[in-house]
Amino acid sequence: MKKLAIVTLAAGLSASTAFAGGYTAPVVEAEPVVVKESSSSNPGILIPALLLVGVAIAASN
Repeated sequence: MKKLAIVTLAAGLSASTAFAGGYTAPVVEAEPVVVKESSSSNPGILIPALLLVGVAIAASN
């Protein structure tokens, strides 16, 4: 009976050291999200606006 208690105690003490650090969850890095922001001005209106300014300047002369 004493031998069984000693073997059980030795097994219990040696098994508990395997869990000494505890559980650590794996770190999963998320993919970076690329946000494409739209500009407030429309570049398609630049050429007609410059043309309008040119016509206005030409008409004033």
